[in-house]
Amino acid sequence: MSLPKRDGVHNRYYLIHKPDTSPEVLAEADLCIQDVLNGTARENHSAYPTVVRNHNGTPFLPDQLLERYLTRLPLKGFPCEDAVSLCDAMRRLVGWQEIRYKLEKYIEKQVQERFFLVGERDDGFTVFPPCTVLPELRAEDVDEGLLRFACYVAICHTVYGQSFESLTTEHILGLVSQLRPDMVKQLKTAGSGKLPKDIQQRKTEHFTASANDAFAAIRITAKDSTEECYAEILDYLCAVLEQEEFPRSYSVEFRGKQKIYLPIPGLPKKGINQLFACAVQHPDLHPAIERYTRLAMREYEWYQNLADEACAMPGSFAVFALGLEGEQWAPLVAEYLDLCDDEHSSLQEKFLHALIRKFGFQTWTLGVLVRGALSMQWLKPAKEFRSLIANAESLDALLTVKRRFSAYLLPEEDKDPKFRAIAWQSLLWAIWGTASENGGSKVIKTAPKELKEKYQQVFA
Repeated sequence: MSLPKRDGVHNRYYLIHKPDTSPEVLAEADLCIQDVLNGTARENHSAYPTVVRNHNGTPFLPDQLLERYLTRLPLKGFPCEDAVSLCDAMRRLVGWQEIRYKLEKYIEKQVQERFFLVGERDDGFTVFPPCTVLPELRAEDVDEGLLRFACYVAICHTVYGQSFESLTTEHILGLVSQLRPDMVKQLKTAGSGKLPKDIQQRKTEHFTASANDAFAAIRITAKDSTEECYAEILDYLCAVLEQEEFPRSYSVEFRGKQKIYLPIPGLPKKGINQLFACAVQHPDLHPAIERYTRLAMREYEWYQNLADEACAMPGSFAVFALGLEGEQWAPLVAEYLDLCDDEHSSLQEKFLHALIRKFGFQTWTLGVLVRGALSMQWLKPAKEFRSLIANAESLDALLTVKRRFSAYLLPEEDKDPKFRAIAWQSLLWAIWGTASENGGSKVIKTAPKELKEKYQQVFA
């Protein structure tokens, strides 16, 4: 099969929404949709625009693939679970923002315009028009599967979208509640209903908790500050995350009597911070904290109740808590740093600063710093770093890392000499910042006489 040539501005992908699109291109698009469902499709994470490629390498725009899929679904007997599977797979692949608009427009067309009398926005402030159910609408004309899908789209706006997208959630749920108030009430109180009852709600003498998979929210209130209390809470958190139905991006709202936080300046003082600051005080709970961490960590997933500048991968606060306990947790910290999204995540910088301040520059902390410097765009040094490194022991540790640098890189990284050079320069930048440029001439020039030779070896 030979595909028609792409031309002009669209030469990086095939368009499939035109009436005259060739059957060959449409067949490749359908193959791409199937590959998205199978998990074998690929996307260009760093390029613009985002495209999705099938296993033949044929590229398409994600919103056009989604549109093609949705417009072919029946509105009577709407296959909600199938549609959700495709949307979830597409979101994991390209991100929510790439599919958000298309889903919103689909609900507008297939629910709002078909079932409601749409009024005018007369005040200039409201985002959505007033909608009232069509007088002639019969109950049998409204498909339950379609309404469930509308609820799914509504909730995605809150769970995966930016803060203002909750307005869209309210609007869509408002539409559904006019048709099926029981459906919306069920979602708000018990989620999808797929979670076991003892996961939806749990109450013991030490804590109360609830989990809502529809809104990706976990709420916990500790009644005391005992080790038993935190042990039960950690066990509950792990039990929630072991449920396949529970989203991998979620919020944890925690309230406890002990108001302490991790000793990391600049970390948001949220309940999740408080929880792990309290739990980590009990050494016997460290394995349970690690268990939660390994269940929670997922690349490109987030705690949903943290602001954009404080965005963090699930498990972050647990990793930070254990990391500050010492060298035995360095492998877990490195694993976490390798999963961090280097374009959006930056809280790890505050943790790394606290780690070095606490333990100084040792071979193991420098090993963690190597992975940290590669986890984000140019990790900035803390102002104390220059003085903390300015001793023979710390410089010898850095020289040891330099000699064995391959051991601190992943095998695929170590194969590329250019990458190795960039990784080493990133580490030096993380310690000295701009002074590490030009062969560290500024650093060497101001070095104490007895340490000058070691500085020269570092920058050689």
